[in-house]
Amino acid sequence: MSERKIPISKKALKTRERAKNKKPSFVRPESWRYDKFSESWRRPRGLDNKMRRKIKGWPPTVSTGYKGPKIARGLHPSGYREVMVHNVDDIAKVDPATQAARIAHTVGMRKRAQIIAQAKKRKVYVLNFKVIKESPQKETVAEQKEPEKSKPQKKPAKKADKPKTESKKTKTEKGAKE
Repeated sequence: MSERKIPISKKALKTRERAKNKKPSFVRPESWRYDKFSESWRRPRGLDNKMRRKIKGWPPTVSTGYKGPKIARGLHPSGYREVMVHNVDDIAKVDPATQAARIAHTVGMRKRAQIIAQAKKRKVYVLNFKVIKESPQKETVAEQKEPEKSKPQKKPAKKADKPKTESKKTKTEKGAKE
């Protein structure tokens, strides 16, 4: 896991990064003019639409010219293809030369530790690798211990009751009775 061989040429990845930096943020037509339109991209369809006609002075529209190299599309920045892993058996399906594993977010700590151990054996690169503080061995030791006999616990002492103060209403009622 420490040393990894990048299968795709670095040149293609750098070209993709350069294309990404040159790509403008595409905005919805007239989104700067009306508050009711969000900036999220919508294709201009009108007959006289200036953006659709690519008239000078109007924002650029989405087109294939902004794509990166075909061999670099869909790759992680490390140069590997991502493969989602849900259990230990899925690690066997990962090709260490061209693919990297991403452990699913639904996988728990115990299974995650097993997957990482198997990935180290097969020298598979794990993209979302985190150091786990507790090992699964400690959990099995804790489960094997017999629970101690429960002793009756003493209830905590109640707080000392405050002397109740008489309200104005009760004072006036007492005075009226006397």
